[in-house]
Amino acid sequence: MNSIRVILGDQLSPSISSLKGYNPDTDIILMCEVWHEATYVKHHKKKIAFLFSAMRHFAEVLKHQGYNVKYTSLDALNNSGSFSGEVKRMLSKYDLNRIVVTHPGEYRVLAELQDLEDELNIPVEIREDDRFLCSSARFARWAEDRKQLRMEYFYREMRKTYNILMDGNAPIGGQWNYDTENRKPAKEDLTIPPPYIGKIDGITQDVILLVSERFGAHFGNVEPFYFAVTRADALKVLAQFIEQRLPNFGDYQDAMIQGEPWMYHSHISFYLNCGLLLPLECVKAAETSYHQGKVPLNAVEGFIRQIIGWREYVRGIYWLKMPEYADQNYFEANRTLPDFYWSANTKMNCLRQCVLETKQNAYAHHIQRLMVLGNFALLAGIDPKEVNEWFLIVYADAYEWVELPNVSGMILFADGGYLASKPYAAGGNYINKMSNYCKNCTYKVRKKSGSDACPFNYLYWDFLDRNRKKLAGNHRIGMMYKTLERMSEEKQKAIRDDSKKFLSSII
Repeated sequence: MNSIRVILGDQLSPSISSLKGYNPDTDIILMCEVWHEATYVKHHKKKIAFLFSAMRHFAEVLKHQGYNVKYTSLDALNNSGSFSGEVKRMLSKYDLNRIVVTHPGEYRVLAELQDLEDELNIPVEIREDDRFLCSSARFARWAEDRKQLRMEYFYREMRKTYNILMDGNAPIGGQWNYDTENRKPAKEDLTIPPPYIGKIDGITQDVILLVSERFGAHFGNVEPFYFAVTRADALKVLAQFIEQRLPNFGDYQDAMIQGEPWMYHSHISFYLNCGLLLPLECVKAAETSYHQGKVPLNAVEGFIRQIIGWREYVRGIYWLKMPEYADQNYFEANRTLPDFYWSANTKMNCLRQCVLETKQNAYAHHIQRLMVLGNFALLAGIDPKEVNEWFLIVYADAYEWVELPNVSGMILFADGGYLASKPYAAGGNYINKMSNYCKNCTYKVRKKSGSDACPFNYLYWDFLDRNRKKLAGNHRIGMMYKTLERMSEEKQKAIRDDSKKFLSSII
């Protein structure tokens, strides 16, 4: 069959399943930059520039390898503006009778592909995305008959399946998880290596100019631009992380320091999620470093758990529960996202720093996302749809399959505990312990009430109070309700009054 083989913007892997069986005499490869994909939410400028540049570089690699690539740039005169439109345009120009594509990462794209088959009366072959280590079907079998899913048990099964950090049937070191060793607070005297900064070639410079001209109203800064945009450079990022950052990653993965957005994190999620890196090669590189005695066990285990545990787990939940999962709102939260998530115009220094770094880098590490930006959205009762859209917009590694379960499940507990066993709610003390943000804040983290008290303090108790009926029976936070009940009526009233006043001020 003469096939149009579609490569989506997050499928930039030479081994992608849609390329298998390619016939140079009959098949063409379609890659396209389309307005709809760049604007269905107003993606961060740097995110668009990164993906367009990576796509263009990947297309050049395929052409060099002999593939017949038809690439439509955003500013091409004949660009139809949509993915479906570009497929139709290719079908009208060439004698093609089949569409081949690797399973997309977003439900809406899958629906679009399925509609194409009906509309065009042409077979659409949607192949398994075998870059992931657990197929959707396998995850569904694992999840079957479980009332609640817990990542830890899934993670252990993945370790066994791929023989990672294993000593026979037992985990190396005698335990599966070293998370309790990975919570050291920030120290001022840490020597943090600089992040990888890629070279800007002509392709990337053209893309930066295009994004500046066409997406000026979008959030974020496109420059300085530092992303790797080729597989070769993404491998350099991985190697630099393994050598320079992984040894300290375990200890300080939860730490936050003002002016240090990158810390000891890997910064490879950009490349994993668009296909320039593959998960198993990243895991094996880290495991090898451990066996060579270069990296402590708590660091390598924590890193590997993020990839074969959490990353695979949230994807499994996404495809298991969509499309209903996108509408989950367990707490019936309906508050509008505050403007300071875009402007950083807030006196809360932790939020200000995280928003400013997000605007600059299209990146924030997982504790900033979960325990600062996400924690505030949870405590304040922000509408999950608005929070999900914000996270999808602002981060260059965000695709709905990974963003939605993390936000609705982990951050907002909007699924009522299907993904996480408790809401990850915290007061100001947690942020003060794990960062130095509070030292430069207008509010006083040690004050529990009043106009100059840290808003996280009273918002935390207000969140528990107003959601008592839904959370009081949760065994992991039962002690907090006992503490709340011991508070005087006067103190409880102060919590409600301070919360109401603050939340009214951010509308």
